[in-house]
Amino acid sequence: MHFASDNAGPAHPSVIEAVARASDGYQRAYGAEAAMERVQGRIREIFEAPQAEVHLVATGTAANALMLGCMARPWDAVFCSEHAHVEHDEANAPEFYTGGAKLSLVAAPDGRMTPEALERALLPDGARSFHNAQLGPLTLTQTTETGAVYGAPEIAALAEIAHARGMKLHMDGARFANALVALGCSPAEMTWKAGVDALAFGGTKNGCMGVEAAVFFDPALAAEFAHRRKRGGHLFSKHRFLSAQMEAYLDADLWRDLAARANAACARLVAGLRAHPEAEIVWPADANLVFVALPRAVHRRLLEAGADYHVMDGDPMQGAPEERLTARMVCDWSMDEDGVDRFLSLLG
Repeated sequence: MHFASDNAGPAHPSVIEAVARASDGYQRAYGAEAAMERVQGRIREIFEAPQAEVHLVATGTAANALMLGCMARPWDAVFCSEHAHVEHDEANAPEFYTGGAKLSLVAAPDGRMTPEALERALLPDGARSFHNAQLGPLTLTQTTETGAVYGAPEIAALAEIAHARGMKLHMDGARFANALVALGCSPAEMTWKAGVDALAFGGTKNGCMGVEAAVFFDPALAAEFAHRRKRGGHLFSKHRFLSAQMEAYLDADLWRDLAARANAACARLVAGLRAHPEAEIVWPADANLVFVALPRAVHRRLLEAGADYHVMDGDPMQGAPEERLTARMVCDWSMDEDGVDRFLSLLG
């Protein structure tokens, strides 16, 4: 009954086995291993993007911050949702790696910004002078931190606004696979065909030990990445262990299969929560995470019985039993039907 985070789940055995195999013998270092060339080729194939530049790092924060560093100048504003991961969960890393570019928040009540909200945030043409932060990239979190998913037409509408202003579009895809499975579209349709210029393609939350791919559909944007990765301390000398993870993750579409498992478990969880008279689903639960409000007494009963999840807005053990508190529950690839059903049975 572990719903605290998809970061807390196990790595898939195929990934572990690939890392063990990569430890045999000697291989070239710093990304020069043969597996890295295969990974780049496979990602280009999956995304129908033969010119894409691909680099690997170990964390999502490194991928996002280094990529935005390539896309933003120090005097720029990076536009993101008010709920974006780069705003709430990366300890100012984007500002640090861009040399000081500020994050400019766009209203997004359910986690997804709208074209209208983005237009308001950008201000009319000519309203910015050298006194103001200049227009830098737009970044979208997919799946959003609220559990909602941007459809390809929504991405395209935002991209059109950004590109019309000379801005580039970055996508934080830590849960990219979950969003893709939820939408049923192709990787190309959800990225460059919709106007995405660069993607942080996640593996860690979806069955890897720790690997993310920085994918630049516009190769010109990748010109500085290798230097920034090295200078920022994110270039692995034994890079083959990153390549091994990513290669296993992509092999036979394992990444899609693992995301489908996580999404199916979450759909089962959401259906059970919706059936409970005291549960209220707070935001869209489109992929593998759900936010639900429950009375403190129910949270206390679940947690005391061994359930593991995060209560966001109060102490679940102290206070009025009838007070409603919101929890975030996340399903990873390893969550099965029995685990979900055991949790739901405790709801009563």
